[in-house]
Amino acid sequence: MVRGLLNKLVSRSLSVAGKWQQQQLRRLNVHEYQGAELMSKYGVNVPRGVAVSSIGEVKKALRDVFPNENELVVKSQILAGGRGLGTFKSGLQGGVHIVKTDQVEDIAGKMLGQILVTKQTGPQGKVVSKVYLCEKLSLVNEMYFAITLDRKTAGPLIIACRKGGTSIEDLAEKYPDMIIKVPIVVFKGITDEDAAKVVDGLAPKGADKSNSIEQVKNLYKLFCETDCTLLEINPLAETADNQLVAADAKLNFDDNAAFRQKEIFALRDPSQEDPREVAAAKADLNYIGLDGEIGCMVNGAGLAMATMDIIKLHGGTPANFLDVGGNASEGQVVEAFKILTSDDKVKAILVNIFGGIMKCDVIASGIVNAAKQVALKVPVVVRLEGTNVDQGKRILKESGMTLITAEDLDDAAEKAVKAYSS
Repeated sequence: MVRGLLNKLVSRSLSVAGKWQQQQLRRLNVHEYQGAELMSKYGVNVPRGVAVSSIGEVKKALRDVFPNENELVVKSQILAGGRGLGTFKSGLQGGVHIVKTDQVEDIAGKMLGQILVTKQTGPQGKVVSKVYLCEKLSLVNEMYFAITLDRKTAGPLIIACRKGGTSIEDLAEKYPDMIIKVPIVVFKGITDEDAAKVVDGLAPKGADKSNSIEQVKNLYKLFCETDCTLLEINPLAETADNQLVAADAKLNFDDNAAFRQKEIFALRDPSQEDPREVAAAKADLNYIGLDGEIGCMVNGAGLAMATMDIIKLHGGTPANFLDVGGNASEGQVVEAFKILTSDDKVKAILVNIFGGIMKCDVIASGIVNAAKQVALKVPVVVRLEGTNVDQGKRILKESGMTLITAEDLDDAAEKAVKAYSS
């Protein structure tokens, strides 16, 4: 859901080999049903629903939760947008269906365990392990609501539009005058006046204004108390009985708050994440997968960015951002090599270490041990400089490994590009 306008606020771009690699940072992403449960705890109106992971659970939900419903909304649960227009690899069109109650079991069965491909998943798609069964509401109005963090105002920013149900960039293009932004002074918190401005921007047709103000304040409370980096509701709907309801929502949470948001971070679904990034997180490595052919292992984020830039300068494309940090152990270096070699697109590996806190001999020992555990089928270019560099070079030389050594970063990048091209 969050693209265009909000991307400028909540994501950064890595310009790699002429391509823009979009990577949202500092965030835990949760499923729609999990977000709805959280919002409900904070007094936010959400549709009645239940997540199920098997046909048996579908039957139980129909019997216990929806005994009198004629129609239900069946929503596939993956951590990607565009589900409604997605396509299952089995051929089923659409990841969201409104069906008669007697058809719920059949459509849920066609979703569970299947791979859904959307505009955000890439061609590989994501597996649907749960579906969310929701009551079908009678909606008379759809609006847009979001809270994000704004660098310009150094605090939370509420964005609202009286039109909703479509992407924010489409809304910004079609109805730019309808979008309002209300910055919140973080030390003061949201006031009734702030919330009233938001409600006026939403312009509900029949919902009580004071109740709507309370809903906005509840959403802001949720945003702050759970360390959200993004709370987006699209649509924020108005029902026939004049209630505001969060019909669909996306919530992201600050990874730096994991230590105090243990219940929320227990909701993480690693099956929906890049397995390489999951493995890197377990090994306490900073890793972002990209689309190139040269795997990079570097110490320090700045040096890692410079390494990717100079690979591009020499006509190559980096396959990843991997920062082993300043205190990496030999075991972490081994894990880093396992992650790099698990990527089939990697045709060469460039190790670029400038030893300050990080010692070159530790990196060298890790490379040698990694070679013993992982079948290195691609050329490895190594550039070491700094603390214990002579010991590191000696370890590599005595290992008997076939390595390509480089004197400096420019030489290393040039050799890495040449190695995978030949």
